[in-house]
Amino acid sequence: MRAATPTNIVRLRQPEDIDDPLTEVLRAGARRLLAQAVEMEADAFLTAMQDLRLPDGRARLVRHGHGPERMIQTGIGPVPVARVRVRDRGGAGPADRVRFTSTLLPKWARRTRSLDALLPVLYLRGVSTGDFQEALAALLGRDAPNLSPAVIARLTATWADEYARWQSRDLSARRYVYVWADGVYLQARMEDQAECMLVLIGATPEGRKELVGFQVGVRESAQSWRELLVDVKRRGLSIAPEIAVGDGALGFWRALDEVFPGTAHQRCWVHKTVNILDKVPKSVQPAMKADLREIHGAPTRAAAEAALAVFVEKYGAKYPRAATCLTKDREALLAFYDFPAEHWDHLRSSNPIESVFATVRHRTVRTKGALSATTAKLMVFKLVMAASKTWRRLKGENQLPKIVAGVIFRDGTEVAASPDHRAA
Repeated sequence: MRAATPTNIVRLRQPEDIDDPLTEVLRAGARRLLAQAVEMEADAFLTAMQDLRLPDGRARLVRHGHGPERMIQTGIGPVPVARVRVRDRGGAGPADRVRFTSTLLPKWARRTRSLDALLPVLYLRGVSTGDFQEALAALLGRDAPNLSPAVIARLTATWADEYARWQSRDLSARRYVYVWADGVYLQARMEDQAECMLVLIGATPEGRKELVGFQVGVRESAQSWRELLVDVKRRGLSIAPEIAVGDGALGFWRALDEVFPGTAHQRCWVHKTVNILDKVPKSVQPAMKADLREIHGAPTRAAAEAALAVFVEKYGAKYPRAATCLTKDREALLAFYDFPAEHWDHLRSSNPIESVFATVRHRTVRTKGALSATTAKLMVFKLVMAASKTWRRLKGENQLPKIVAGVIFRDGTEVAASPDHRAA
């Protein structure tokens, strides 16, 4: 038998090999674009610093080649790139030296941020750290050297540090005009289904939505909510929100009155509608739902009150529990009429929280294994923080400074300035 040579050895196709020319084209294009962007960033930096000169008139800052090529893990697999080096020829010492730091390609970057956001999703879906490499290889290709189990373990440890820093951040410079509260059951491998994620989202005077509070607790427990509210107040949130929106079943309301007594209450119409319809036969629900829409969709408080009276007259005798469920929260259901009409869609429900966690719920499933409440909280926190970067501003954000200034609104229209402001 003649000896095997490189010319007559044929490599057999392996089961895990994926022949995808389109991905290779995309990866090659990404490499070129990333290289161009890094070069342009360096050029822009040198242009901005061109006035820095040596005593003999030469440029103080010049290009100094490239660093070693490294692989950046992206959603289309590993992309090779080299960092541009810039040399300062005039710095007397390290303290005087001008340094170029790429914002596109930080010195120690090994993964894109979108890939970091993928990791808690896999964790919540039940993928153990030992299985990350295989799961990610199916998404990124077999060559994923920077995502070994040891690296994943270190990364999850950094998430705990990030949460600790976020949980202790100073809030003295923050103000939230509106807040939304809810207790969210994710069914994401949590040990104790009696506990849930207590979530508080706020709207700033500029119309941005931010995650204000987030911790594990019992949805109906006033004590759980009190701990969350007392904590954010202790860290500097001294000005009470103008209005809070949430489900009536929450223990949140009793805690809110104790911690921020000046804040108005607005019951979530989505939760209220579900609770009311649950008290009548299914055959009645479509018509009743339409009648409830006539109430919260009315253009004025007087029209809403009239529609509410019609509802009670129409259904009160036959379905008293449904009518009582509506009327007992009459004032809290109609509080939104004292705020700008542009904000009514935001204030009628706790949808800002529901929409945020819809994606998280969609990505999480029940599995045989269970996470501790602490671990589940940590994973979901990372998902929410990633999602928060895409949250939209409130409609009619130009009206928020008026609310802060104490302007009074009636039926969504500006009336007059208020002589006082709510304080905690």
